[in-house]
Amino acid sequence: MRAAVIVNPGSTDAFEVQEVPDPTVGPDEVLVAVKASALNRADLMQRRGRYNGPPGTRNDIPGLEAAGVVESVGERVTGWKPGDRVMALLGGMGYASKVAVHERMLMPVPPNLTFEEAASIPEVFLTAYDAIFMQCELVMGESVLIHAVGSGVGTAAVQLAAAQSCRIFGTAGSQEKLDAAIDLGLDVGINYKEQDFAEVIEEQTGGQGVEVILDVIGGPYWHQNMKSIATKGRMIIVGSLGGAAVEGMVTSALSQKRASVRGTLLRGRPLEEKATLIQAFNNRVMPLFADETIRPIVDRVYPLEQTGDAHAYMETNANFGKIVLKIDD
Repeated sequence: MRAAVIVNPGSTDAFEVQEVPDPTVGPDEVLVAVKASALNRADLMQRRGRYNGPPGTRNDIPGLEAAGVVESVGERVTGWKPGDRVMALLGGMGYASKVAVHERMLMPVPPNLTFEEAASIPEVFLTAYDAIFMQCELVMGESVLIHAVGSGVGTAAVQLAAAQSCRIFGTAGSQEKLDAAIDLGLDVGINYKEQDFAEVIEEQTGGQGVEVILDVIGGPYWHQNMKSIATKGRMIIVGSLGGAAVEGMVTSALSQKRASVRGTLLRGRPLEEKATLIQAFNNRVMPLFADETIRPIVDRVYPLEQTGDAHAYMETNANFGKIVLKIDD
């Protein structure tokens, strides 16, 4: 099979498309002929040699999600057959023309979606759904603050929260991204380069704050998040793009507001936890793609041979939604 292999860990010119051995398919696994994969921030760290994949994956082939066609199935597989259009949550190795996936990590591709769109769903939509609904228990009528609203997780979270009739606040670094997010259901856009989001939320909520905060920035936003969170509010940290350290950290706001903070990571979870999440997602969210209530947001598509260019583009933070690799026709 063909794969974008990290041959020189570090900069964006680290990749070389090579012929590598096909994956071995176990009795509970499905071999997928990959048509498209999508980039995630973890891929950037893996390219730099700072983030190893789980056992059974190659550290020199990133990729946490893919979409394609079932080529063959293991002897114990009952839910899939050759020819099925599928998308997959992966532990790694999505930047390749074939991937072996446990059958419970697969989801059907709705007929109205392209493979490029489908490849943009698994990692970010599952992360957003798990974070705001399963862990923070966001319910209809509550308010939510979504940081980096133009990111893959951000565009997914906005749509999921809008489908639940929640009031949505979001931060981004440009008006262009905020306007695009408004089209997805964002109610109040905040340009973090020009506004203090905590002040905006205090004004907009009459000092009550928001019930849920989805944070991908980390340490630099801690103090403003604590000002923005409501009594009994819930915050979940799914990334630390701005850094993990918190200068002058105090925890009194958590006690005073009886708020809670969680951290989460999808990649390293046991198979059963991921399978449970995928089952819930299939039941609750997949119908929303089919009837176009929500949709995957694709910013740009690159051929596999331009994987380095795709990484360079992601590092500019200019994208709104997902950056996709076209693997095969």
